[in-house]
Amino acid sequence: MKAFVMNGIGETGFTDKDEPEAGPADAILRPTKGLVCTSDVHTVHGAIGEREDLTLGHEIVGIVEEVGSDVDSFEPGDRVAVGAITPDWGSDAAQADHPSQSNGALGGWKFANVKDGTFAEYVHVNEADANMAHIPDDVTDEEAAYTTDMMSTGFMGAEHADIPIGGTVAVFAQGPVGLMATKGAALQGAGQILAVESVPKRQELAERYGATAIVDFEEHDPVERIHELTDDRGVDAAIEALGSSATLEQCVAATKPGGTISNVGYHGEGEYVTIPREAWGVGMAEKDIVTGLCPGGRLRLRRLLRLLEEGVVDPTPMTTHEFAFDEIGEAFRLMETKEDGIIKPLIDFE
Repeated sequence: MKAFVMNGIGETGFTDKDEPEAGPADAILRPTKGLVCTSDVHTVHGAIGEREDLTLGHEIVGIVEEVGSDVDSFEPGDRVAVGAITPDWGSDAAQADHPSQSNGALGGWKFANVKDGTFAEYVHVNEADANMAHIPDDVTDEEAAYTTDMMSTGFMGAEHADIPIGGTVAVFAQGPVGLMATKGAALQGAGQILAVESVPKRQELAERYGATAIVDFEEHDPVERIHELTDDRGVDAAIEALGSSATLEQCVAATKPGGTISNVGYHGEGEYVTIPREAWGVGMAEKDIVTGLCPGGRLRLRRLLRLLEEGVVDPTPMTTHEFAFDEIGEAFRLMETKEDGIIKPLIDFE
């Protein structure tokens, strides 16, 4: 089969690989639609170290080709979504309510990390009954692809932020995850949602997804502007959706004492992130910093697919570009350079 791989840091391309085989609890999928994520770009640039001949990608939906003998919920021909994070559900971490960390930090992140990812003609899914969900008939493949990571991660950012109904929240960066964090904050009942972003198209989408005001960091110091917009109180919660130490510092400074900083950004560079000492109340301002990796699992996917089915969320305006599978290298290039107003590229495998 053909697969798009990382050949080393900074090197990608197509190669031929053997088709994967399903174990008793596993499934093999034939992808139909997929999305390229900025985290794939971080991986190619060495954020998680050297990888050789590793198939990239973690956001796909597709058709079941084969299931193992122990799989009960799926059969060949089913149209399914598979989570970007595919935990080992029998692990201690999963039983302690941290499945994304199964068998070690970030251990549920298998695709394009510790096993071949999803940008191939066939994809192996571990623990298929727990890590896949049927796509409702009224939901398109493009819509469903957003549940696998962007919706799940962005909504997690809002869930972890502990936003009181009617409360205030600042979402730093309005890429796909930040936009879904903005929508998640609206669904959580936030009364004031401040979207920190400078790109006009992303600002427009932020307002579409529920932002009540835009904080353009090219025109204002974002922390000062957030304090102005909150009568110098600061926000109840700040969501870091970029993966930048500087942005995390701004989140801490923008959040009121007793508030929550929810980090969903992928910090792919540097050895450390820093916390502003005084804005942190020299360690005693009761500001919680909460982190998380995209929640996976059948139940999570079902709930997100229900939001699509009922028309509560439409993620497809984030799709700015479409590519055939054999054009995926160009999609990666644009995600790296952020040229041509790209937000999210859709890959068509068929």
